[in-house]
Amino acid sequence: MIFCVEDEANIRELVVYTLETTGFHARGFEDGKAFYEALAGELPELVLLDIMLPGEDGMKILRKLKTTPRTKNIPVIMVTAKGAEYDKVMGLDSGADDFVTKPFGMMELIARIKAVLRRSQKSTESEIYTAGTLMLDVKKHEVTVDGRKVSLTLKEFELLKRLMTNRNIVLTRDTLLEEIWGYDFDGETRTVDVHVRTLRQKLGPEGNRIETVRGVGYRMGERDEA
Repeated sequence: MIFCVEDEANIRELVVYTLETTGFHARGFEDGKAFYEALAGELPELVLLDIMLPGEDGMKILRKLKTTPRTKNIPVIMVTAKGAEYDKVMGLDSGADDFVTKPFGMMELIARIKAVLRRSQKSTESEIYTAGTLMLDVKKHEVTVDGRKVSLTLKEFELLKRLMTNRNIVLTRDTLLEEIWGYDFDGETRTVDVHVRTLRQKLGPEGNRIETVRGVGYRMGERDEA
């Protein structure tokens, strides 16, 4: 089941119709109130969420979803008329899995939905990666530093995982965008920089292991152990 939260009736109905005719089950909601009521009884596989909504806007709804244990793992694609970099960075940094700007083609939207669902459903690995006191457990989807749990967004976790599974290998910003976000995001590599900065802060002293390779990208280095 896919929930579409969109106040424009013609767009909402078209999206729901397209989803239904391409093999998905879908429900549409015109505002946050109706969405929350449905959410109380059923958890969707994915949420399409407009930013500009009457009453509570999409950004506030997104933050509630991602800070509530019951709903924090539901993938969210932001659907909005806004195309500014600030809105995209804010949405992605708040836990959104993708960002589609109106007007968009229905087949493009379906492709994005399938890509996000694939990424969110294939986490069956059991590997544990370590670097100093930093530990990443893929199966538990857990990160600790010196035994202390570190709370990361889905994108921050995926970013750290890519870096830790490619020790001493420089990963370009474009590569990280393609692997984690699923497409090149119009070359807006600032998104990667924002996530690296917040990831370093959350990891504390171990965040220094993430090295910047000027003009290229990032790598997880072999910092000397004390």
